[in-house]
Amino acid sequence: MRWENLAVETAGRPADAALFGADAVTTRTFDTPEFRGITFHEVRARSIVNRVPGASRMPFEWTVNPYRGCSHACVYCFARKTHSYLDLDTGLGFDSQIVVKVNAPDLLRRHLASPRWRGEHIAMGTNVDCYQRAEGRYRLMPGIIEALGDRANPFSILTKGTLILRDLDLLRQASEVTEVGVSVSVGFTDTALWRTVEPGTPAPERRLDVVRALGEAGIGCGVLMAPVIPFLGDRPDQLRDAVRAMAAAGATSVTPLVLHLRPGAREWFMAWLGEHHPHLVRRYERLYAEGAYAPKWYQRRITRQVHELAAEYGIGPSRPGLPRRPAAPPSGAAAGDHGHGRAPDDGRAYAGRPHGEHAGHGEPAGTGAVQLSLL
Repeated sequence: MRWENLAVETAGRPADAALFGADAVTTRTFDTPEFRGITFHEVRARSIVNRVPGASRMPFEWTVNPYRGCSHACVYCFARKTHSYLDLDTGLGFDSQIVVKVNAPDLLRRHLASPRWRGEHIAMGTNVDCYQRAEGRYRLMPGIIEALGDRANPFSILTKGTLILRDLDLLRQASEVTEVGVSVSVGFTDTALWRTVEPGTPAPERRLDVVRALGEAGIGCGVLMAPVIPFLGDRPDQLRDAVRAMAAAGATSVTPLVLHLRPGAREWFMAWLGEHHPHLVRRYERLYAEGAYAPKWYQRRITRQVHELAAEYGIGPSRPGLPRRPAAPPSGAAAGDHGHGRAPDDGRAYAGRPHGEHAGHGEPAGTGAVQLSLL
């Protein structure tokens, strides 16, 4: 590969391996424009399939996350806090110190072959994006998709990355033997907002091109409209523009999620807000005075507006690509790699909230629907 001769490599200390929950750590940098300023910590992880804590409140129970940290650099990302468990910075460090589980495909194959594994649905993209920039270098997802397809194991992927189209043939092959759900995250279509709040991601219109391409290939794709950012991306005309674009791209569904600010993300986002929109700081302090989530009345209002627009533009029911939780596995099923002081890497930061007002489009309140704390 063209990166091989440009790598600067250092071996990790034993303490580093223990901290990362891995058998070895190799730290590597690449002097190329797309990776400049990013450090990769290549680890041989000990496990890869993670059981989600509090799974009874979640629409999935098992996850696979081949990366930690994310070069998308979204200022609001809920997963920032998880970097602190690795003694890494939750701000710039989260954006530039990327942990790569280089043995993820092999680990997954072994896990799926275990007699204890019952073929439950596996969700990906639940912690950080599995199609972030690093995937272009490490190519972990083809092996992961092939492993799932070979076992006809149902799975779903949520991404902001256009790189998923590289694996279109693999996704199509897997969909012939098992349930495959794909969702793309697009919270807004405002270009100026995108450039400052999601600086490392493909532009919203490029992500909607992914929705279109997947649909044309016979793989229905929904849109997770996340996050809807108060006072910056929530005007009626902004919501309408976004939903209209999603409908034009052929989205099978749209699920709106209002920005939430958990510890770690809150501090980073508020610092960004103070720099770019200082006049909104006090409004945010009031809106989020009760904690990480905007008030229920505000969430209800956004959900209602988006669902009405979705119906107007002919988009179907929401909750794309994320099936309801399957039956619990038998006692003694493998438990994943969280715990022992390591970073939760299993969707824990979703913190599903069982409020009826967050029910998907067409779902009655009180049916156990959740607002996913995803983005």
